[in-house]
Amino acid sequence: MTTPNPRILPYGEAAIAEAAAIIAGGGCVATPTETVYGLAADATNADAVAGIYAAKGRPSFNPLIVHVADRRAAEAIAMFDRDARALADAFWPGPLTLVLPLRPDAPIAGLVTAGLSTVAIRVPQHRAMQALLAATGTPLAAPSANASGTISPTRAAHVAASLAGRIPLVIDDGATSGGIESTIVAVGAQPRLLRPGPVSAAEIEREIGRWLGGAGDAIEAPGQLASHYAPRKPLRLDATEAREGEWLIGFGAVGGDDTLSAAGDMTEAAARLFDALHRADASDRAAIAVATVPEDGIGLAINDRLKRAATR
Repeated sequence: MTTPNPRILPYGEAAIAEAAAIIAGGGCVATPTETVYGLAADATNADAVAGIYAAKGRPSFNPLIVHVADRRAAEAIAMFDRDARALADAFWPGPLTLVLPLRPDAPIAGLVTAGLSTVAIRVPQHRAMQALLAATGTPLAAPSANASGTISPTRAAHVAASLAGRIPLVIDDGATSGGIESTIVAVGAQPRLLRPGPVSAAEIEREIGRWLGGAGDAIEAPGQLASHYAPRKPLRLDATEAREGEWLIGFGAVGGDDTLSAAGDMTEAAARLFDALHRADASDRAAIAVATVPEDGIGLAINDRLKRAATR
């Protein structure tokens, strides 16, 4: 019988040990985080990081997020100011990525930062990623575990379908709870929101006591490409009903073939977003339509993903 590629192992000591051995050997494996499944490799090993880019087909100008076990490990890699410390204390471990100046002596492979003088860094909350960090004893670069530009994975099956034949192992710990990628904030003289996510701009501003600026035109962090998170089929936004040949993903009072949240719950909508897009892309319809999602709170992040997914 042919061994499936990648293999999918349920979360546990055996899966973590095997994944850690692959990473120690310079390979990459997929593991869940609280946001989406990530493709993890040793962030200090340039060849291992190159393997991430190769597996995903990711452009090398697009930097990666470094995952570490705690703030102490983060401070060994990046330089923290008052705002960075306040945000780390408030939201780590959790779905917030900070873009900070890279320490000159940090042993992070240049490919991780795409040659920038800053590094994107996060302390994840999920037990699988934390266990993998403990078992490997190294910072882990980990973008979403899918082919570059396609729908982000929130289940092990999504990873296996997107990266079949490209990676050896997926750790399966069920569907991710958050459903969309981390918020990314560049911290410095003028803190800026580079990517909206589960931690809202209002929450961040409340912690640092000042307004966040916006992202510029340059690529400074993951998730800033105009076309990203995209299904294979064309995607229409702000739909109130399905047109001929469309699979409709509803929200609130707008029903459909699927729904992000019939109750209009924004947290539920975020958790279901990519899963719903995967189902729509696998349907027998030629196109996808999505109902309007309010911009309130995490709705800003949901709409950011949908607008990029609709860009062809």
